[in-house]
Amino acid sequence: MPAVMIFLKRRPGLSHAEFRAYYEDHHVPLCLRYMAGPRRYVRHYLEPGPDGEEGPFDVITELTFDSLAMRDAVLDALRRDAMPADVIADERNLFDRSRSRAVAIDSVETALPPRMAPDGAKPGHE
Repeated sequence: MPAVMIFLKRRPGLSHAEFRAYYEDHHVPLCLRYMAGPRRYVRHYLEPGPDGEEGPFDVITELTFDSLAMRDAVLDALRRDAMPADVIADERNLFDRSRSRAVAIDSVETALPPRMAPDGAKPGHE
């Protein structure tokens, strides 16, 4: 299924908790007002390492589409910064926009065999 991954870094001065709360409680509802193309809108929050080390991004946002044409149109709009003015203004409250990156992806999923219970029995069999 065609998708876009958007790699985002929080604005300096925001804690991880503040960032996540603002994204979920304010930015997501704002974006939903404009979303007509994506089938799925998922946020993958990156956890800091055990020593508090941070990665280059704080969240990877995944948008999944029914068609390549829709995915490519959204990706083009993101890359040209052709989003509604209120979304861009809100992003300035939330993200370090200079570090934002968006890429097209094509996923391949492997079906995994059923997990075995610790005693070797298949789940659901007693």
